[in-house]
Amino acid sequence: MTIKYPDGRYYQGNTDTNQSNTKLHHRDNVIFGGRGMSLEETINDSNAYYRSQDRAVIYKKPTPIRIVKVDYPKRSKATIKEAYFQQASTTDYNGVYRGYYLDFEAKETTNKASFPLKNFHQHQVDHFKRCLAQQGICFTIMRFSSLERYFVTPASLLIDYWQLQETNRKSIPLKVIETQGYEIQAGFHPALDYLKAVDQLIQHSTQTNSKGGKI
Repeated sequence: MTIKYPDGRYYQGNTDTNQSNTKLHHRDNVIFGGRGMSLEETINDSNAYYRSQDRAVIYKKPTPIRIVKVDYPKRSKATIKEAYFQQASTTDYNGVYRGYYLDFEAKETTNKASFPLKNFHQHQVDHFKRCLAQQGICFTIMRFSSLERYFVTPASLLIDYWQLQETNRKSIPLKVIETQGYEIQAGFHPALDYLKAVDQLIQHSTQTNSKGGKI
């Protein structure tokens, strides 16, 4: 099966007609915490745990696809051979926690000293701006895979550095992320307890809003 992404990339899926359930992956699998999970799978696993414990209701946003080619090896079965995403997505995840609307993006890099801005897109930055204007809690989860370090960073940090691209700034230094973000640790239940960092983001957001400042 071939799927075309909004940025022009192609995904070549399993073409075995005997397999009826084909999974679409936005990222390659990487070793995460020694469990062979991708960052996306780890966050999905964490969200499932949060829901089971009634701590939060957070899901990965589905991306609509348009089916272009379908094979019918049997009258009772159909196999998607080619499809593409109809529109660029906004961000990866959203949901509700403690009465707050959460919206965030999850990205990773092999870099050790900075996080490349090219991992993000203009429509995602614009989406963050709109959500922040409605008092949403917006952030990114950044993984430095070579260092096995994970940070929850406020969306405002990404927005600020995105604007600096005009001055040839192409990444966010790790030292800045360490001071303005919240480091989180991989675990078991949940696999990545990022809500502890979100609690701090909410506290900071509440204090900032009461002073009439920037989130």
